[in-house]
This record gives sequence, C-alpha cells and structure tokens, in this order.
Amino acid sequence: MYGSMRPIITELDNNKKGSIRTDVADLVMVKYKCSSNGVPITQTNGSTLPLVSSTSKDAEFGGYNPFDHRTVQYPTTDMETFIHLLKGSLGSGILAMPLAFMNAGLVFGLVATAMIGFVCTYCVHILVKSSHKLCRRMQVPALGFADVAEVAFLAGPPAFHKFSGLFRGLVNTFLTIDLLGCCCVYIVFVAKNIKQVMDEYVLELNVRWYMLMMLPLVIAMNLIRNLKYLAPFSMIANFLVGICMTITFWYVFQDVPSTKSVPYITDWHKWPLFFGTAIFALEGIGVVMPLENNMKTPQHFIGCPSVLNIGMFIVVLLYSTVGLFGFLKYGDKTEGSITLNLPKDQLLAQSVKVMIAIAIFLTYSLQFYVPFEIIWKGTKHRFTSHPILFEYLLRVFLVVCTVIVAIACPNLGPVISLVGALCLSFLGLILPSCIDLVTCWEEPGLGRGYWRLWKNLAIIMFGILGLVTGVYSSVLDIIVQFNQ
Repeated sequence: MYGSMRPIITELDNNKKGSIRTDVADLVMVKYKCSSNGVPITQTNGSTLPLVSSTSKDAEFGGYNPFDHRTVQYPTTDMETFIHLLKGSLGSGILAMPLAFMNAGLVFGLVATAMIGFVCTYCVHILVKSSHKLCRRMQVPALGFADVAEVAFLAGPPAFHKFSGLFRGLVNTFLTIDLLGCCCVYIVFVAKNIKQVMDEYVLELNVRWYMLMMLPLVIAMNLIRNLKYLAPFSMIANFLVGICMTITFWYVFQDVPSTKSVPYITDWHKWPLFFGTAIFALEGIGVVMPLENNMKTPQHFIGCPSVLNIGMFIVVLLYSTVGLFGFLKYGDKTEGSITLNLPKDQLLAQSVKVMIAIAIFLTYSLQFYVPFEIIWKGTKHRFTSHPILFEYLLRVFLVVCTVIVAIACPNLGPVISLVGALCLSFLGLILPSCIDLVTCWEEPGLGRGYWRLWKNLAIIMFGILGLVTGVYSSVLDIIVQFNQ
C-alpha cells in the first residue's frame, strides 16, 4: 500500500549501539524532506511517526530534479540575479582596496587580487554544485548555506555524521561575527567621514565622540522589526553610493602619478593585511545561496558563461581598478577608506564624505538584520513570557556592543582585515572545500590519484594560512593603535 514508504526515526539515542547510525539519513529526511516538500504525517499500524519515501544517491543522476520542485513566489531573472550579485559584492570594501594595495604593492596587488578573486569564485562554484547534489540526493528543492553544511555531513560517510551540527553552528557563528563586524566597520566609517567635515567647518573632536553621538540614532533605526520598512533606506543608500563613487573616481583619475612612484611589491610581513582586506572586499559568499535559491533558472547561476562568472569578473575588475589607481594617487598616505583621502578644502569632496556617511549609516540596519535573526532564533525560546520586550532589549544590546567595539578600535584598516581574515577565510575558502570533499567522498569519489582530495586540501591550507596570519597581523596592529 505504501510502496517504499517507511517510518522515520525522529530521535537518536546515543546510548544505543548497533544500526542506529545507519538511520541518520532518515533524520535528515524528517528535517528537510517533510518541511520542504510538505509531506503529511501519515499513521500506520498505530504509529504516529511521519512517513516519507526513501531516498537514494541514485536520485541525483536523473531521478529527481530540485529545480522542478521549487516554489518561489517572485523568482528573479538572470539579469535581476546579476544585479543583486553586484549589489551584494560591491560594498564598502571597494573603498578599502587602495589600502589593500598599499600592503601588497602595485604589481603584487593586481596579481594577488586576481588570484583571490579566482579562488573565491571557484569556491562559490563548488558550494553551489554541492548544494545541487545534496538537493537531488535528499530530494529537496533548495537548501540554505547552513543547511548545505549540515546535510553534507549527515548525508556523507557515517564517520562524518557527528560533525553535522558543529558545521551548521560554525556557519551561523561566523556569519554572525562577520556581519556584526561589518556593522562595527560601518560605525567607524561613518564617524571618520563626519569628523573630517566637522573638523574643517565646525570644531575638532575625537572620533569616538561622534560614535557616541550616533548611538541613539543607530538604536532607533534598529528597533524597526519589519524588513520591508528598511527597503526605502536601501534605495536611498544605493543612490548616494552611486553618486559618491562617481565623484570619487573623478578625483582619483585626475593627475595620476607615474607607476614608479609606488613600490611594485612590499615586504612579505604586510601581505596578511592585504589578504584580510582583499577577501573582506571580494567575498560575497553570504548572498550566494539566497540568490541561487530564488532564481527562475538556477541552472544559469554557475557554468560557463554564467551569472556568477560574469558578475565576479566585473567585481574583480572594479576592485582591481579602484585599488590600483587609488594607491597610485595617494601612495603611502592611503587611508582605510579612499573617501578619507579626498581634499578637505573642497566642498564637492566634503559632500562626498557626508553622502557616503549617510549611505553607510542607512545600510547598517540591513547589515544588522541577518545576524540578529540568527541570534534571536537561537535564543527566543528562553524568553517566552515577554518575547517582544526581550527582542527589543537584545537589539539594543547588540547595537551598543558594535559601537563599543568601534570605539575601542577606531581604525578601519586592521578591523576590516581582522573581519575578512577571521570570518571570510572560513566561510569563503575553508568551508566550501570541506563541503565539496564530504559530498563527493563516496559518489563520485575522490578521483584518479585522489585529485579532488589534494585540490580541496590545498584550498583549505591556503584559507587556514590566510586566517592565521591575517588575524595575527590585524590583532597586533589593533593592539599597537589601541595603546597609542
């Protein structure tokens, strides 16, 4: 009557031995198949356990097409996805690229930026491909970033099952740290730009006072709970950023010095700071899975040519151009944001600083929304008596924490490098390689000569090297500046 349908074990008893580990895939189906496909609870022989059809890795070879089962209310076209990808990748990090080149040198900066861009793009490729394999294997239409990490280990070899919860937690943790770290960078960014204008036309104050004065406004904005009410702020911010970047480029491309005026390559001990800043600017891993999951034709997201390849090529080209000419223009006087290098005695240049400060200030709430949701979903079960009150208190607490961190480290360069090296090395390089390795471990296997193993290990080691050296160099810089 039920064909291949069978009862699912919904809890694992760690004290039991025997075949319990073989039923972990069943647990996956409860979490992902029932919730994603809307499978009803069916009773048989007095059992109240949910029934779902059994899964097989053969499903990924033609038995199940996840793209046919996605129900997106407002799917995006290839062009819309392309625009969203550019918008998600072209953030405030582009303004820090001249500083990255200052820590690398002109020629080495160009080569290293292209290399990091290529590796980051490749890691996005293998992450999305792994997501497609897992969707077919588990017969679910779509998976989020944290879901991909968890399901990859649950659906992989039995030895990896125990790490599924750990990697899901790591994804959410590093995403939270990354996005809250960006919020700290935004506070510093806004305060420094406003300070330069105020110093010129009003009075000179320590940059920390501007951060404190911003606090009530930032708290008020982040008490908005509905994302749709933040959309107008995003539109205004995008408009202002477009104007500011146009004026900034106009200043940068005026009277560009000779390439002989700056070093082609710097001392190697500065390279970790370049790595952290560059990967902070280039890595848009957090927006990848939501974009792909909402596409009308998700098959076009990866491949050759594809939305991802074209978008990342343009992103790397723009970042390299800004880094190259910004460093050429300002040399060893390059600031953490190129807008801080604009003339202080010209009204047009000062207007750029005001507009970019307003734009980044308005973007703070959108940046804050995702990490808050991650934290709130993990803690709201503890506050069932007055959930709305505790939600507001948590919002205020997190905003105050970001401002305190910004006040403690009021220098953009090391903070940007620290966030990039710590979080994005893991999310953008290490994690996708781990997911690809576990997903392909049994099918299609590690390849001739274990090439897939060595390839992923090389990327993982590169990510670990960048993480360790980048964090170490950034923390040393922060300590030195804090003491000063």
